[in-house]
Amino acid sequence: MAKFVYRMQNILELKEKLESQEKIAYSMANARVLEEEEKLETLLKRRGAYDIRLREAGEGRLDLREIAHLRTAIETMKLLIRDQMFALKRARDALEIARRRLNQAIQERKTHEKLRENAFEVFKKEVAAEEIKVNDDLTSFRYGIGVKKNG
Repeated sequence: MAKFVYRMQNILELKEKLESQEKIAYSMANARVLEEEEKLETLLKRRGAYDIRLREAGEGRLDLREIAHLRTAIETMKLLIRDQMFALKRARDALEIARRRLNQAIQERKTHEKLRENAFEVFKKEVAAEEIKVNDDLTSFRYGIGVKKNG
């Protein structure tokens, strides 16, 4: 029986490699988002701690220097939080781009796999047609030999 050889196998393999690379890029972008979210959470906790300390400093004996220090720290944390929110947005945007690229790579690979399957189906039909032709020729040959012997 003939062996099936897909003439665009190298393209299919290339698409599989590209998909694998896009999966890696997506996972790295996702890890970056998680890292940026963690940084933001840490900053929010620190700001909350400064808010609590400021409230506590306002109760009881007043230490104006401590209160001024805490207010400055809170304002600094607000700026850091804002910057971190921008960093998180950039990371999420990069993740979305990576997701789109991954989906595109998956779609291209699936398209080439479908083309390969279609080519294999055509190959099977050609092989089946060739086998039918060979059997018909063999039957005709045997029939011709049988007619000559009897005739």
